[in-house]
Amino acid sequence: MKFNVIDLFAGCGGLTDGFLQTGNYNTLATVDWEFPTVQTLKKRLITKWNYDLEANNVLHFDIQRTEELVSGYNDSKFGNSIGLDKIIDKQTVDLIIGGPPCQAYSMAGRVKDENGMQDDYRNFLFESYVQMVAHYQPKGFVFENVEGILSAKPGGVSIIKRVKEAFDEIGYVITENLRVNALFDTSYYDVPQKRKRVIIFGVKKSENSEKQVRRFYSIMKESGSVNQISSKIAFENLPKIFPYKKNAKHSHSIKLNGTSLIKNHEPRFHSERDIEIFKLLAEDIKSGREEYITSKALIQLYKERTGKESNFHKYNVIREDKPSNTIPAHLYKDGLRHIHPDPEQARSITVREAARIQTFDDDFEFLGSRGDQYKMIGNAVPPKFAKLIAETVFKIFVNDDNLYRLGNELFTEFNEQKSNYALSPKLRGINFPETRDS
Repeated sequence: MKFNVIDLFAGCGGLTDGFLQTGNYNTLATVDWEFPTVQTLKKRLITKWNYDLEANNVLHFDIQRTEELVSGYNDSKFGNSIGLDKIIDKQTVDLIIGGPPCQAYSMAGRVKDENGMQDDYRNFLFESYVQMVAHYQPKGFVFENVEGILSAKPGGVSIIKRVKEAFDEIGYVITENLRVNALFDTSYYDVPQKRKRVIIFGVKKSENSEKQVRRFYSIMKESGSVNQISSKIAFENLPKIFPYKKNAKHSHSIKLNGTSLIKNHEPRFHSERDIEIFKLLAEDIKSGREEYITSKALIQLYKERTGKESNFHKYNVIREDKPSNTIPAHLYKDGLRHIHPDPEQARSITVREAARIQTFDDDFEFLGSRGDQYKMIGNAVPPKFAKLIAETVFKIFVNDDNLYRLGNELFTEFNEQKSNYALSPKLRGINFPETRDS
């Protein structure tokens, strides 16, 4: 048995990859509006999952234009498509997954924006997601977003309140207490990164819907570990990248030393000043001196070395004995907060190292510019965590479907064998209530 899935705001496919890894899902279609991510996902579906993309079911389109997405479009920017309805045809949509862009909900974004992201259109992209769920009426959905969605209040109204009401209106149930039940730190789920994300699981309203939602979160919480995963695994068995001598054309070069060349493992260019700072900070931790681990010390170092003032510390060295800090989309702008732990390499992490921290397999190739690659990785759901979500959803739906079928079989067989039900293998051992003649 496989469930059919549509992935909205799919990005490069972190959620889709995790779901496909289980072998229990079939991707009917994916949608995203950034060209490099769509091309990356297409290549992954072809090379890893043997998908035939002649169906043109990996769509590059703006999900806000929901009617066109469903019925078809011919657009100068996005090309043309017959639309999701015709692509899916008569197939049943069992599940919709995805997470609208999170920048408008992120606490970091709200701090930097002069109006706290109040006017950002991305606050309401969830409405397009809701419209798609309403249109296809799947068994359920998985909606992923940042922790900041729990406190975002554009226009003074809680986004979570809006989300709950929107899904309720179209006939779906989600958990009442999202902060307690739906907030997860992936570092306790085999992801070498402290990454807090909200996972909203919703199902169609029924007698069992609230129970299904409770079971989902119960299984997810029970699947976590008491120990966090350290980031060391992200740097093992990769070619080392050392700085060149001063005044070289490039700042770093790869030294294979018997290791094989791996895709997306090219270094950024770093100035001599930054190389010196990276080496100083990584050595400070490796030596155990730890003179630069406080925000105050790092802010002061930044001022001394750059001559600029900052209210926030700019630097962070990833420690191999702890989970990495969160890999954000912002990583495409600079890598100062994701410095490699080896002082001899004195650099920020590569795309491949960021991908490993996000639990993408080494055979997952990222396309587009290096900036595009960092951005899509930072926006993605870690595939290993996505796989756990997929396995949990499958348990919920398959168990309920099986119980429903078994219940019908039991009821039918009981009626056929009332006088001798103890002989039935399916009914043996079941204690039926005593009945009285009326």
